[in-house]
Amino acid sequence: MSGIAHLLQRHGAGDVSDDAAVLGAYSSDASLYRVPPVAVAFPRSADEVAAILAAARAEGLTLTARGAGTSVAGNAIGPGVVVDFSRHLNQVVSVDVEAETAVVQPGVVQAALQKAVAGHGLKFGPDPSTSTRCTIGGMIGNDACGARSLAYGRTSHNVRGLRGLLADGTPLVTGYDAAGKPVASAEGSDVLDRLRGLVADDLGTVRTEFGTFGRHVSGLALDHLVPERGFDLTRALVGSEGTLAVLTEATVRLVRAPKASLMIVLGFPDFPTAGYATTEVLAFEPSACEGLDRRIVDVIRERRGPDAVPPLPAGDAWMFVELSGDDPDDVRRRADLLAAAGLGVSALVVDDPRTADRLWKIRADGAGLAGRAPSGKPAWAGWEDSAVPPERLGEYLTAFEGLLSAHELTAMPFGHFGEGCLHVRMDFPFARPDGADRFRAFLEEAADLVTSLGGSLSGEHGDGRARSDLLPRMYSPRALGLMAAVKDLFDPTEVLNPGILVDAASSTDDLRYSSTTRLTKGLAFAYADDGGDFGQAVHRCTGVGKCRADNSGSGGVMCPSYQATKEEIHSTRGRARLLQEIVNGDSDVSWGSPAVHDALDLCLACKGCASDCPTGTDMASYKAEVLHQTYKRKIRPRSHYSVGWLPRWAKVGSAMPRFANRSMDVGPLRKVALKAAGVDTRRRMPAFARRTFRRTFGGAAGTGTPVVLFVDSFTNHFAPQVADAAVEVLRAAGYDPRITRQQECCGLPWISTGQLDGAAKRMRGMVDALAADARAGVPIVGIEPSCTAVLRHELRELVPGPDSDAVAAATLTLAEALAKAPDWTPPDLTGVRIVAQPHCHHHAVMGWNADRTLLEKAGAQVEAVAGCCGMAGNFGVEQGHYEVSVAVAEQNLLPALRASAGEARRVVLADGFSCRTQVGELAPDEAPVHLAELLARGVSGR
Repeated sequence: MSGIAHLLQRHGAGDVSDDAAVLGAYSSDASLYRVPPVAVAFPRSADEVAAILAAARAEGLTLTARGAGTSVAGNAIGPGVVVDFSRHLNQVVSVDVEAETAVVQPGVVQAALQKAVAGHGLKFGPDPSTSTRCTIGGMIGNDACGARSLAYGRTSHNVRGLRGLLADGTPLVTGYDAAGKPVASAEGSDVLDRLRGLVADDLGTVRTEFGTFGRHVSGLALDHLVPERGFDLTRALVGSEGTLAVLTEATVRLVRAPKASLMIVLGFPDFPTAGYATTEVLAFEPSACEGLDRRIVDVIRERRGPDAVPPLPAGDAWMFVELSGDDPDDVRRRADLLAAAGLGVSALVVDDPRTADRLWKIRADGAGLAGRAPSGKPAWAGWEDSAVPPERLGEYLTAFEGLLSAHELTAMPFGHFGEGCLHVRMDFPFARPDGADRFRAFLEEAADLVTSLGGSLSGEHGDGRARSDLLPRMYSPRALGLMAAVKDLFDPTEVLNPGILVDAASSTDDLRYSSTTRLTKGLAFAYADDGGDFGQAVHRCTGVGKCRADNSGSGGVMCPSYQATKEEIHSTRGRARLLQEIVNGDSDVSWGSPAVHDALDLCLACKGCASDCPTGTDMASYKAEVLHQTYKRKIRPRSHYSVGWLPRWAKVGSAMPRFANRSMDVGPLRKVALKAAGVDTRRRMPAFARRTFRRTFGGAAGTGTPVVLFVDSFTNHFAPQVADAAVEVLRAAGYDPRITRQQECCGLPWISTGQLDGAAKRMRGMVDALAADARAGVPIVGIEPSCTAVLRHELRELVPGPDSDAVAAATLTLAEALAKAPDWTPPDLTGVRIVAQPHCHHHAVMGWNADRTLLEKAGAQVEAVAGCCGMAGNFGVEQGHYEVSVAVAEQNLLPALRASAGEARRVVLADGFSCRTQVGELAPDEAPVHLAELLARGVSGR
């Protein structure tokens, strides 16, 4: 901690950091801008917020308020002090069920507020796609909306009062009296009287240029200050993007959810045609009306498999419409009428709520999924949020497609059609020297197009750094002058979020990706999907912040370390921001910087982000690359030589297993050995098997369909009974398993410790042993999920080539292989309750659907535990990781085991060796088994 942080603490701030890792993590939000702060503060109270603000004023620093950092426009970053409200000021203070209101702190997550009030039959109406992590303060700052704004309005419609501070520290309180009349006070200040005078002097401009249609979000909401609206300062402050005041508390309106709702999907030949139909759909009074087309649907199918998208009606574009009400019969009647109205080429009423949820999730993930353009290049925000009156939407979409073609851009658009709002990211050519100029040229033409249709540059994200300097293309000089006067009245010294809305920074300043951020030389991984560019790979992270959410409700894994620590630098996004600093030309951060290693140290390399992050940010691979680049030809941490070389030591230990096991049972010797190896002394080393699988395997039987059973080092040396069971099950299914001539290693421990040259060396030997069978069409069946994942993914990245491609394509999990056995029926597991911990790499690379399908087909009741077990290969045993490892296990795994303990015929299923090890250590009464062992019991009648 250096001078700025100490200075803030002397003024009364408590939790403050100016560590390089923290500053790098907070240098961007979900926008394409990078502005490193000088410090980040995490206030615990309104008094502490006041102290931080006073310190900023006294020291000539700016202040930017931040919630979850999901701002796509760049309005949650700043060059001074960034104040993160999400760490401590994140509580629901009170709920008034009778009044249907709640008092909340600005850092409370929208989903947490929903959970707090759900038991009363209430909810907060606005539902942005980032609701699992966005904060109410951030929603107030941007006037966020969501898919159901047709029913509930924008955030500004749902705020009943605000408490905060003006830039000079004056307390500000707004709200409504008992009759619903707006009220406001600014203790000891004449700012409100002067504001009334400003507005009164130019009512004509306010009435004609502000608030012209439902999604008019750009600029300040001065239309709420006219006399006929009662000088409603509450609504005027919502959407001011932190430029006029600092929020410390809000009272929000709650609503009761309708008793019935139905989803109707309408198919259209193309996106603009769907837009033209919007006004006709609105006649049915939908609660949601969303549009998307085949470009997003195809990406989901490509990334997650053909079954990831439920059947859609005919067409290349679709409207997702929701009709709601308290009378189920009336909702059904309206739905049938809409489906029969002949809009588009097809219609489908979605009766199954689970199918509807899956379809809505596609729309909710749109912002992240659109992070890669149809061209395969990165797609960027900047013009992702424009809106026009709904009756002009068809015109806008038609002209917009032409604009994309004229600028040689591709995109995957989607949006809130019922409100005329379009969300889109485009593959702006920032990697070119003239990339910024081409970006600016597009913005100017797009802004002129929107304003010609009576639209708004922003429909819910705010203007931020992306669009504030385009406001002169939307507003008259009088309107711009009025906004500047309001800003000067509230913040005369420009402390609060400067460069936003007024005196705007250029939209091409501070871009975080440009032609100078490429890094293609000397890399270990191929980064084939990123053009061989590490810079492009780490910029996959668009900042939508899904890694900050608890994704366990949807069966996700990402991001266990953030859930354990709640620190931004321990999220996938925070780490990505640090890695982006490596390729930024004006940054001092390098591969070996302590800030980078601090951020990556608690990364479990679970690969959850590779599948759960909508943009496919693969932090496990990036961490391995960093370790590789840092320690190339250098002395490494001790654990890299111990657990990183575990297959090598396992071969030695298996030559004398009894001696090795007894040695590790001697207390003093065990502790000394573990400490010397860089292993936490609270861990136990796994026991070597008395005989390895390779010593007992009798060879192929000579009958059945040939398969190669890939027996990894862990299974061979520590769990040969699993391989025995796999052989038994495969033979029962009509396969004839054989193994490689000698023990092969996929190199996983070398990968996880960043010894990528060593990993590649082992992979080449493995490919030599497997390629001929793979080319001949012989399946390769993996036992250990993490090793199977290496064959499917890392192999092609570290040893690219046709042989590696063949091996990857031939590699199957046991469940996948059994699904391909035409005459095999799984043993009867009726009445068996399975609590399964899918290995993280299994989840991320292969997916666990084949396993679930097999078990359910066998009659078992299956509970798949979400999240990571916390061991994550070598992570959980290394010194300094034990507490986080246990905390991660406590997120999902251990509670699931405790909740089901004592149930009859309950089986704990864990295919991963590290998962079984974690269960064995933290829940020693359990006896977890591999899928092969479970099935073998049924095959043999055990």
